Amino acid sequence: MKLDAILWDYDGTIVNSVPKNIDITKNILSIVAPHLTGDNLPHYLRSETAYHQANHAAKNWQELYIKYYGMTEQEMLTAGSLWAEHQLANTTPVRLFTGIDDAVRGLADVPHGICSQNSSKNIYNVLADSQVEHFFKAVVGYDDVPSHSQKPSPEGGLICLEQIFDTPANKTLMYIGDHEADVQFARNLHAALGQNANVISVAAAYSGANPDRWSVKPDYVIHSPQELTNLCHSL
Repeated sequence: MKLDAILWDYDGTIVNSVPKNIDITKNILSIVAPHLTGDNLPHYLRSETAYHQANHAAKNWQELYIKYYGMTEQEMLTAGSLWAEHQLANTTPVRLFTGIDDAVRGLADVPHGICSQNSSKNIYNVLADSQVEHFFKAVVGYDDVPSHSQKPSPEGGLICLEQIFDTPANKTLMYIGDHEADVQFARNLHAALGQNANVISVAAAYSGANPDRWSVKPDYVIHSPQELTNLCHSL
């Protein structure tokens, strides 16, 4: 099977952004919900391990904020509107997972793209710092998609593919992510592209995800970026 493109999630899949995400969330809480700061800081923001537990258990970021951080719905909505601004201003270092650069270089014959709920500018900056930006033909972030069309809706994927191909029809694609919503995103993208397309879902379990607990199952699971090269060559 020949892959026409490989699409990626970003946070928890390409980079370990947990330290930065925790710091950003604390800053936003100090503005939106100061009653959830200091001694009242939510348990799931007190360590990377706890953050991973909540992040991979929540269906989406809205549920993460309300169910696991204890925000009200209005606080959650306000926090979401501040995320991109604080994300770009925050200087906490973000690094690629070990082996991601080698995996991308090893699959350089296939165009890569990113569909993420991070800021596209922020993503480009990190890719450039790691000298892998030229492998990615499209990067679609939170700020490139209407708020009501974020993942797992397929719109971000369609925008990404339109930047890579003249027409995304009849293509065999792979989408790699670390969350159950990423699997649903791949399924929704497949449905939007039609029966002549094929979207293979791959779960990245190396950042703490447990796909065995997901109700929507991926087609494949990888436990290290190195496994991705072997998987792609075996299809």
